[in-house]
Amino acid sequence: MPLEVSTTQNETGNSTNYGGGSVTNLVSGIISDAQRLMEQQANLLKTELRRDMQDAKETGTFLVIGGAVLGTGSLLLLFMLVHLLSWLTENRLPLWGSFGIVGGLVAVVGGIVFYRGQQKLQTMNPLPEQTAEAMKENLQWKTNPN
Repeated sequence: MPLEVSTTQNETGNSTNYGGGSVTNLVSGIISDAQRLMEQQANLLKTELRRDMQDAKETGTFLVIGGAVLGTGSLLLLFMLVHLLSWLTENRLPLWGSFGIVGGLVAVVGGIVFYRGQQKLQTMNPLPEQTAEAMKENLQWKTNPN
């Protein structure tokens, strides 16, 4: 008794014909669909990575420019604080002492911020997890279909 021929329509609107009267054709269609699914997921992963890299590039540009401007302004403010500290102590504290105090405080704050950033970097995962997990499942299914 021949198998029924079933036709399905995929997301691109193409019809996939499963059947033709044999189990071989049915299995061949399933394998073809699985391969197409893996190709689509690979393309999705490439697209997501490309988009993420473009976003990272744009973000990095803003961070570098903003950081340079912020750094220049901060440096000028620190010089102002050094001279203010020297003026407030009526020059009893030498200028080098004022630089030492302000520099030490800035170094402590910078160390704390750097440490927090380093902790956050260690917990960051740059890969798109959902797509990678789907690809992993498909590879497992392809190598061990049981």
